[in-house]
Amino acid sequence: MTAIITAPELAQELAGGTPPVLLDVRWQLSVAKAAGAPAFDAEAEYAAGHLPGAVFVDLDLELASPPGAHGRHPLPDLAVFGAAMRRAGVSAARPVVVYDGGQGWAAARAWWLLRWTGHPDVRVLDGGLPSWRGGLSTDAPAVAEGDFAPAPAAAGLLDADAAAALARTGVLLDARAGERYRGEVEPIDRVGGHIPGAVSAPTTENVGPDGRFLPAAELRDRFKALGVSEDAEVGVYCGSGVSGAHEVLALAVAGIPAALYVGSWSEWSADPSRPVAVGADPQ
Repeated sequence: MTAIITAPELAQELAGGTPPVLLDVRWQLSVAKAAGAPAFDAEAEYAAGHLPGAVFVDLDLELASPPGAHGRHPLPDLAVFGAAMRRAGVSAARPVVVYDGGQGWAAARAWWLLRWTGHPDVRVLDGGLPSWRGGLSTDAPAVAEGDFAPAPAAAGLLDADAAAALARTGVLLDARAGERYRGEVEPIDRVGGHIPGAVSAPTTENVGPDGRFLPAAELRDRFKALGVSEDAEVGVYCGSGVSGAHEVLALAVAGIPAALYVGSWSEWSADPSRPVAVGADPQ
């Protein structure tokens, strides 16, 4: 099963007899509030125009718990997440397609959560809303309640200790920008740098200028150059488990399974007992 779908493919499926459930998860990381500017209003963006039939899902409220000791976007309470998915019409027997404003990070977070909690058929619209060539709707759709009941998998999720161990025994990829990995700048968290042993792998390098994923073969070559071999155990982290989900999605496109450290750097760096590496060297 592929993890992504193109806009023409989605249009064809929506016109068919069993269209997928559509989730609009527009969101963006913003430090605008610190500068006194208004924060990005995802729900207002949705109301101004969305794919016909799509239901809005709030990343901060429904795909994450409140910020705290486990990072800025900890795992959501499963009861809250499950209720949000059922409200949106998600059922185990019906395909789901997720999209966002084009960056792909938020859509990937929803994709990862649904896959990790047992949904068998979830895809991300490659290129997000900007790739859509059809009309948009301003109507909030009336959807039938879904029946999805989250059942988390034993695999696919890392905590801080498991991430630290994987950096020594497998390949732990850091999906943040290179300057944050090296510790040259840190606009959000307590301290800059990276988990010792982690490899810098900015998720922005997995897509082309149009925001769509590179071909699977190119992604495989990229990850191979970063040390990912056929028998390597692979994990990913980022700042708070959002852009890292996008890297897990890129790995899935390349046919490589990977786990996500959801707490990521926002959890790791908040704990003074955790070691921090700086510079381009993983160690």
